Amino acid sequence: MNPTPEAVAEALRRAGLRDVLVDGTNRAAYSTDASLYRLLPTAVVRPHDRDEVIAALAACRELSVPVTSRGAGTSIAGNSIGTGVVLDFSKHMNHLVSLEAEAGVAAVQPGIVHAALQKAALAAGWRYGPDPSSHTRCTIGGMIGNNACGSRALGYGKTSDNLLALESVLADGTVLRTARSTARADAVAASPLLGDLDRLVGSELALVRREFGRFGRQVSGYAMQQLLPENGFDVTGFLAGSEGTLAVATEAMVRLVKEPAQRLLVVLGYADIYDAGDAAAGLLPFAPVALEGMDRRIVDILTARRGPGAVPPLPRGDGWLFVELAGDDAGELGSIAERVVSQSGSIDSMIVPDTVVAAALWRVREDGAGLSGRSPRDRPAHAGWEDAAVPPQQLGPYLREFDALMTEHDLTGLPYGHFGDGCLHIRIDFPLAADGGTAVFGSFLEASAQLVAKYGGSLSGEHGDGRARSGLLHHMYSPEAIDLFGRVKRVFDPSGLLNPGVLVDPDAPTDHLRIPAAKTPREPLALLYPHDGGDFSQAVHRCTGVGKCRADNGGSHGVMCPSYLATGDEKDSTRGRARVLQEMLNGTSVRGWDAPEVHDALDLCLSCKGCLSDCPTGIDMASYKSEVLHQTYKGKRRPLSHYTLGRLPQWVRLSRKTSRLASKLVAVGSRPAAAKRLAGVDPRRSVPEFAPQTFRAWCAKNGVAAFDPSDDRPNRVVLLVDTFTNYFTPATGRAAVRVLRDAGFEPVVVERDGCCGLTLISTGQLDAAKKTLGKSIADLDPVAAQGLPIIGLEPSCTAVYRSDAAELIGSPESARVAGKVVTLAEFLATVPGWQPPDLTGRKVVAQPHCHHHAVMGWSPDAELLKRAGADVQRLSGCCGLAGNFGMEEGHYEVSVKVAERQLLPALAAQPDAVLLTDGFSCRTQADDLAGRSGVHLAELLDPGTD
Repeated sequence: MNPTPEAVAEALRRAGLRDVLVDGTNRAAYSTDASLYRLLPTAVVRPHDRDEVIAALAACRELSVPVTSRGAGTSIAGNSIGTGVVLDFSKHMNHLVSLEAEAGVAAVQPGIVHAALQKAALAAGWRYGPDPSSHTRCTIGGMIGNNACGSRALGYGKTSDNLLALESVLADGTVLRTARSTARADAVAASPLLGDLDRLVGSELALVRREFGRFGRQVSGYAMQQLLPENGFDVTGFLAGSEGTLAVATEAMVRLVKEPAQRLLVVLGYADIYDAGDAAAGLLPFAPVALEGMDRRIVDILTARRGPGAVPPLPRGDGWLFVELAGDDAGELGSIAERVVSQSGSIDSMIVPDTVVAAALWRVREDGAGLSGRSPRDRPAHAGWEDAAVPPQQLGPYLREFDALMTEHDLTGLPYGHFGDGCLHIRIDFPLAADGGTAVFGSFLEASAQLVAKYGGSLSGEHGDGRARSGLLHHMYSPEAIDLFGRVKRVFDPSGLLNPGVLVDPDAPTDHLRIPAAKTPREPLALLYPHDGGDFSQAVHRCTGVGKCRADNGGSHGVMCPSYLATGDEKDSTRGRARVLQEMLNGTSVRGWDAPEVHDALDLCLSCKGCLSDCPTGIDMASYKSEVLHQTYKGKRRPLSHYTLGRLPQWVRLSRKTSRLASKLVAVGSRPAAAKRLAGVDPRRSVPEFAPQTFRAWCAKNGVAAFDPSDDRPNRVVLLVDTFTNYFTPATGRAAVRVLRDAGFEPVVVERDGCCGLTLISTGQLDAAKKTLGKSIADLDPVAAQGLPIIGLEPSCTAVYRSDAAELIGSPESARVAGKVVTLAEFLATVPGWQPPDLTGRKVVAQPHCHHHAVMGWSPDAELLKRAGADVQRLSGCCGLAGNFGMEEGHYEVSVKVAERQLLPALAAQPDAVLLTDGFSCRTQADDLAGRSGVHLAELLDPGTD
């Protein structure tokens, strides 16, 4: 009988482990990685040091509980999940131990993120060579486990090529230290285990020389060729790619390389991807550091999703090679680039000296894994056969047959990959949720494995075999080689404690699939999920686990995921929440919308919508949270904050005078703190003052008329009068009127005092939100029907009309209104001849509202400020208040932590700068935590005065 999670936790804590998680939320969050597979762990351990790893292994041996190592959980093959104890190294064992600048080596713990190591290396004049597309969040330990490569492996090699020494703990608790510099005789003499390993390899030299190390990307199975005498019995290189089945890495010494002074990108166009594949091997003599391929399919989906400007101009053709050259002499690189073009066989080409353009082109490739989460048929596309590699000379023929195989199975995908290495990445629209879908998946994998073996290839080129491909290794290797894997495993781990089911005695690729086990909710859904066919399960399973939500996306002005960046806990990431929701749909460990695990996972979700734009798969956790709250509390008593903050616009409208008095009362004294608690509001929060005069009252006295359908005056525009502008910050509305009049337009407002229902949406009161928003849509539809622009001032409300309305109402009227709603900056950008006021020398700290970033995009605002000459520091991430989130009890500390990442340091560094905050929440947060008043863009552009 397997021990219970509680029994395992007790044993682990008794052994000295300080961070042990056995609650249902965390176990659900760790039930899968970036793969298709699901295994619920018994416990999650986040070790602090090597001694804790040794102690954890001892406890697990005693209980016969298997152990699986995990870095960032970005494994696409299912290498980092298991039913026993999962060791997550990313939380505590994530440090740079040392960096020797003169020698160009670094010692790291396994949980260090690639980007953190790279930042330190670059500062010292070096770089870490391997660069997988997940470099912003993947860990070095995970890269060692899979023997990861990345797009520049041609120049810098695989992880194993850059691994100098390794400290590991074996299943029996022995600490094994290996180094590439250690002579074979010394290694064997120092370790009885390595002596056994040497004798085993010595008995099978002909087999190893025949079947292993045939080409660079032969990553599948164990790297037996590393142990050959002619290769120096390199145990360190051998352990790379062993997927945690032989040892647990606790520290590594890695080689650093010099960053070249110059890089030059050459883009080559071909008739199709097959011709590009044919040409790739012929370009290797030019020694490119990267040689990547993709075709029209991935370009089309990127353009469809992000607009025609998302992809810089490419050479003619439907298939492309990206050839990156590197060196210290720009002239020499230019000469090589011209020879590459002349000998490439391409139909068109471009040499890209502009580093900005080159970076934009590389971003297309870097986002490939996430962008390919939807197939050309706009169906969910999955991993499973996403990492095959063949000798580069065979790539073109392989691609032709592989595409034919997909057509035969009625499957599509978006191919791209490391063509110079012969490695192809693709996600495929396997019908996993359909009846018989598992059989289709299994049949295709078998046929694909046979095809790659026909071309002398490898099932995996850098992702490892994991649970997806370990059961297919017999297609690639002889029975003798498969038997050798088992004998090696028994040398290192005779009891089979480490990562069972992977590489040796593997599970079938069709075992433990997550999506087929998910159930469709029986309850009618409140939201429409138009991009997922109305299917909540498909929406939640958009999360493929690539883990971008675990990265600091500030460098690209991203927002996702503020709660994870504040806590560092997997359950507080977008991915962790999606996994818990997927477990809810599975129904075995997490049961029902009201399950405590679901609400625990969603509690710290700020509903910032950052994932909607920043997640490559377009997941929308804010909407899922609203649905969960709706389903949980429909017809039931709700949390107090839902009645107060969730219905704030209604309370304001019902009794403005009483609300104004209450506002003054709760702002001071001790009794008001208790009153705040009664309302579900954190007592440390201030309550904003109501303005003496509403914006609508000012409009009535200053010639801003109500919209009249019969009025045919030119240059009319409609201002959206939201609750926050009307009752709290009418100065914003007044400034907008003056800006628009100065630009030659006459603002009008709709007659009824409406509301978008934002606070109802965020608290899951979706029936009421639908009614409230529906009334406002009805008021605005005549405006949209006349083609008048509708200018939103509060970003969160503007975003409701642009995005949430389609999810909540989905009518022709809501679509028509959405098509006319714009931000102030978007509108002014369309006005011919309009020039912003001169803001030269004005320092501006800009905090874009999260919904502004996620739904409308802040680029028009940035361009407007650039035209005005302002000196702008654009902040990334969320301010931390996020509407009702930061006001609610229990959220204050996380709200402040989020603000401390960007907003508060920027304000402290620039005390005299103008704070630009279009969002009422952002303004409130800055005032509450830093005593700084923010202004709206309209106020910054205002030609007049109040």
